[in-house]
Amino acid sequence: MGTHTTLWAVCRKVETLVVLQQLGGALFDTALQVVVKERSNSTDGGVNSTSTVDDRQRAMSDFFMTYNLLGKLTPIVPAIILAKLSDRGWRKAPIIAPLLGYMASRLVLLLVVVLGWPIQVMWVGVSLHGFSGGFSAIWAGVMTVVSLGSTEQRRSGVMMRVELLYGLAGLLGSLVSGHLFQLYGSSLGQGTVLVGVSLLLYGLCLLHAVSLLQVSVDGSGQEQTTPLIRKNRREEEDKGGEEEGEEEGEEAAAGGEARSNRINIGLLFVGGVLYDVAVAGAMEILVSFQMKEPLNWNAKQVGYGNASGFLIFLTSFLGVMVMSRFMIDSSLIIVGMLSFASGIYFMAFVTKTYQFYLARSLMLFALISMPTIRSMLSQQVTGSSYGIVLTSFQLSFKVASLVYTPTYTKIYQHTLDWLPGFVFLLSSSISVLATIPISIMGCRLPLKPAYRRIEAS
Repeated sequence: MGTHTTLWAVCRKVETLVVLQQLGGALFDTALQVVVKERSNSTDGGVNSTSTVDDRQRAMSDFFMTYNLLGKLTPIVPAIILAKLSDRGWRKAPIIAPLLGYMASRLVLLLVVVLGWPIQVMWVGVSLHGFSGGFSAIWAGVMTVVSLGSTEQRRSGVMMRVELLYGLAGLLGSLVSGHLFQLYGSSLGQGTVLVGVSLLLYGLCLLHAVSLLQVSVDGSGQEQTTPLIRKNRREEEDKGGEEEGEEEGEEAAAGGEARSNRINIGLLFVGGVLYDVAVAGAMEILVSFQMKEPLNWNAKQVGYGNASGFLIFLTSFLGVMVMSRFMIDSSLIIVGMLSFASGIYFMAFVTKTYQFYLARSLMLFALISMPTIRSMLSQQVTGSSYGIVLTSFQLSFKVASLVYTPTYTKIYQHTLDWLPGFVFLLSSSISVLATIPISIMGCRLPLKPAYRRIEAS
């Protein structure tokens, strides 16, 4: 009976949804990447049927530039609306709505593979995904549920655990994706089984969100207020016994703390956006970089390469568990940023597959930064504002993509002849730059005699 109760409790947690969603996402990512490569190399009017390797690279990078821009810009308004619904009590709205868009996008790819439609039809699919809120909405929704169900002391660890499960699911999905791609669905050709399984997983994910997912509020999370709010409440309770001078002093202190919180939020936003520019810009180009000589990967190699990226979720989680014993949050963020900076710098000079994995190994702690930044952000606001703040943080990445996605793409295209990895050097520099506002943030925080240990669960 106890085992059954425990299993039921696990099934109702948001972590189960994250695992299902990312399993389906990892399968889809490999499918899209290989289908685009095959269409670009074909002579039937794919992405751009050209004869030279560089021309095919430019065609692929142009396709992904448009695809990524649509995927990042279309969710902006829907995600804001869903965040406001979340803060008004509709906590599942930012999760369920994007899942419908995910299913629509995966269905479009299945039709592209089965019916032989032009790959550009995927721009419609990613737009449907975006108009439903996209990743910005669903991830902010997940993190809001996590924040509400955890205390401030445990939140960084709980968020990192969710990131870990996300990464492990992506690792598993990526490892099998290349093999599934080569399976045939009767006479429909390669890729149909892979995309079909991805679509099925998203269907299960949607079913879980609608019928099983439980949004719980931790006892202390229900009253997770900032020092400003707590002071205001104490003023109201004790207003009959306080003198006018004391009230003015408290109001001034509260106002100063509110300004301090806003500055902290601003520094976290700047550091987070710069780091996202570095990471997302590099990863978008890496998709095309893997497909050109001298790497020229096939479906299995693409899956394994994607799996190496998800393995970093595990190493980052372990890194948090060890380093959080003697480091404050801002120091953890900087360690993650420098880890990525070193790995992506080495990636610029990769010419062999084993060198690719060596570069990845330097990024062992690259994923520590973002969940820690989100945790610090949630500690600067009240529980009723988690949804809008975390969504705004996620959407700031989309606005930044207006600049970095076309910029990275064009730089990559213009440096193909002399150093295809030049954009990775650029990302390394931006990642180091992102440590500056985080360092300032760390200096602004009050020193603690002993840093708390982040719980694993």
